[in-house]
Amino acid sequence: MNKDYFQKALHTFNDGNWYGWKTHDDNGNKIPNDQRMTYANIKIIKDGATMPTEVEVNAKIQELKDAEQAAIDKKASGKQKLRDLGLDDAEIKALIGI
Repeated sequence: MNKDYFQKALHTFNDGNWYGWKTHDDNGNKIPNDQRMTYANIKIIKDGATMPTEVEVNAKIQELKDAEQAAIDKKASGKQKLRDLGLDDAEIKALIGI
């Protein structure tokens, strides 16, 4: 799981900064830093926050990925439409900066 998407998804619940990461497991063993950012190691740090289900978090991750891909696709489609109108890549770049 991409940790950037994971954290972006978590931030959409409970108005943002509501969670942290466990540093020790239930047996008191230290959780290595590179293994902390998982659903199982989320801890609620904001009063009144509720833990979203793993299904809800995964659905939000997919929603974020889909929105990102849709933006990429729209940009490509827009550039192609400008090409179809006769603009060359230099003109398109001058218009939209990419």
